[in-house]
Amino acid sequence: MTTKHKVTFPSGDVTLTGNLFLPDAPSPSPGVVVAGTWTSVKELMADRYAERLADRGYAALSFDFTGYGESEGEPRDYESPELKVRDIRHALDFLAGRPEVDAGRLGALGVCAAAMYMSAAAVADERVRALALVAPWLHDGAICAEVYGGAEGVAARRKEAAAARARFEETGEVEYVPVVSGTDPRAAMPMEIDFYLNPDRGGIPAWPNRFAVMAWENWLTFDSIALAPRVTVPTVLVHSEDAAIPEGARRFHEALAGPKEFVWTTGDQFDFYDQEPQVTTAADTAAAHFSATL
Repeated sequence: MTTKHKVTFPSGDVTLTGNLFLPDAPSPSPGVVVAGTWTSVKELMADRYAERLADRGYAALSFDFTGYGESEGEPRDYESPELKVRDIRHALDFLAGRPEVDAGRLGALGVCAAAMYMSAAAVADERVRALALVAPWLHDGAICAEVYGGAEGVAARRKEAAAARARFEETGEVEYVPVVSGTDPRAAMPMEIDFYLNPDRGGIPAWPNRFAVMAWENWLTFDSIALAPRVTVPTVLVHSEDAAIPEGARRFHEALAGPKEFVWTTGDQFDFYDQEPQVTTAADTAAAHFSATL
């Protein structure tokens, strides 16, 4: 049966904490690094997918990024694409160094925003031999404008980010707004989202529901669509028309340079985090993809 092990590993000058799920299978097994949505901690969805992959024969590592959850790092709860890609590469270092893992057979699975970060890691690190992107949030400047109120909405958030960054550099104070709120218009996602607000789903104590305002700048200027022509490893996307920005996923898929597959299914974005049949569909698809490509 699958076993879960609390682990730590370095990333730059901080120590990250994760969960390594090992299969009841002969060692060494192929390994997969798993990460979830923006602002998330490993307990929200990365653990779930890592365990499902271990059940299917893979050594799977979920972890908290720098400044999140049980991991070290300041400022806390600061969404940084650059830092997250760095952390993924150090997670690969850790996974490749485990005796239970075949270092020549490493893949990556990203849910929602982690699809962007895993894709960037695959471009930068040839050890990533296959990608699985679940309900992928994949944006560029045009998509951000569509999502965040046009050029004016994007400019307003970038202006707020610049002011928050200046305050942080001057005083060390981090300005936060909620990630999700149905009452605060400045929330990163100003709407009622059951997954994040329901304590039986993602609204858990380990996730503080806060977004560092200064993070808007790097988030809004991160162009994941531009990565696609540089992604040469086999890639599968699992998505639906009712999930987040399917047009971004289509554009990314079309531009991929390597072998690719697109699995369209049903469900909204948040169903892919913890609901059935979406999680099983995605986990089965990812496992089959890794079996064929690792």
